[in-house]
Amino acid sequence: MILNLLNNYVPNDLIEQEDKCKMLNFLSREPNCFERNCEEGHFTASCWIENVYGTAVLLTHHKKFNAWLQLGGHADGDSNLLRVSLKEAFEESGFSVEPVNENIFDVGVHFIPPYEDVYQHYHYDVKFHLRAIKDEPFVVSDESYDLKWVYEEDQLPDNIEVKRMFRKWKSRSALVNN
Repeated sequence: MILNLLNNYVPNDLIEQEDKCKMLNFLSREPNCFERNCEEGHFTASCWIENVYGTAVLLTHHKKFNAWLQLGGHADGDSNLLRVSLKEAFEESGFSVEPVNENIFDVGVHFIPPYEDVYQHYHYDVKFHLRAIKDEPFVVSDESYDLKWVYEEDQLPDNIEVKRMFRKWKSRSALVNN
């Protein structure tokens, strides 16, 4: 499934194009690419969650990285990254969500430095666009300092990938609402 999704995914810029190539290469040569104990790295799944009204997206102030990012986490052996994304959305926010569609929304390959007893490695992160099913308060998990809804680009952190996803989301929202 992930091979087809990646093959059909059209990157937004050169960075994403390079990351997509890295993911396809990694997927083709590493049989344990969905396992956290794979030394080179592993696939992760993230969620770009919009509120029920489609007017804001949810970001987490991630404890480990001390940065505002989209929610997400490790595949832990599950190659169905959309399912992982849905699970992570609920675990990290308490929200019941649904996919806006089942296609990849964004991709990124990130170097993860050594942390406590975890060696340096790469996250091959596949992101999906999800929507909250109900208007309800979020729950901050142990992995986060905080969560927040972001309505406008000037509220975003200084993170090129988060800004790229926000612009994609805004442009798609504009198409749907016109």
